Amino acid sequence: MPSYRTASAQETEALAADLAAGLRPGDVVLVEGDLGAGKTTFVRGACRALGVTALVTSPTFTIGQRYAAPVGVSHLDLYRVADLGDEDPELLADYLGPDRIAFVEWPQDEPLIQGFGRIARRVRIEHDGDDRRRVEISEVDGVAA
Repeated sequence: MPSYRTASAQETEALAADLAAGLRPGDVVLVEGDLGAGKTTFVRGACRALGVTALVTSPTFTIGQRYAAPVGVSHLDLYRVADLGDEDPELLADYLGPDRIAFVEWPQDEPLIQGFGRIARRVRIEHDGDDRRRVEISEVDGVAA
């Protein structure tokens, strides 16, 4: 599993932009890490690389955001959803699908998410002191990292 170290938010965003270059419609990227680890910063960098011009912020209180870009982009934060199995699966349908690239923070119910798209990458972000982060990117479903 490739592991990277970044020393600033800009470097974390640049790493995400590199990942985004290899994504295609229908891909889902699972983004994991503790609170404040830099998940939304990572997603912001990927969104920018995919052509999103809107402000990219954490959708913690809204579950998700959909962004216009050459390929539609979704950003979900499932932190407040304790158990997706207790939720209506259509909760995810607006955000995941074959015509969009999606980033999912706090992906507690991976099997349910898989029902809506191809999980292409798993990203794990950890604090490494100050503004530094350790980022692990792994392939999923045979998609190269």
